[in-house]
Amino acid sequence: MTVGVDDDGGAVVSSRETAYKVRNLRRDPRATLCVFPDTFFGHWIQIDGTATILSLPDAMEPLVNYYRSIRGEHPDWDEYRAAMEEERRVIVYVSLDRVGPTHHG
Repeated sequence: MTVGVDDDGGAVVSSRETAYKVRNLRRDPRATLCVFPDTFFGHWIQIDGTATILSLPDAMEPLVNYYRSIRGEHPDWDEYRAAMEEERRVIVYVSLDRVGPTHHG
């Protein structure tokens, strides 16, 4: 999954409404993300925070913003919106309560 940054500086990801991670976060919003670079190897960070889930239809514009922040403009926004509805996508915001490690080596 790709992690973005929201306007408040928190972590944001997209998932499906039916995914176990979404079900588990609704039950217990404590979240931990381990973020690796695209190459997987190298520096990484762990984010511990509290998850907030935004479902459709309220999630549609945040899903568009998430896509734009990571990939830029979509060639067909109507197609993108239809896919988000079909896949029952949600936005998951994770507060940055604790971030580490603070050193590498």
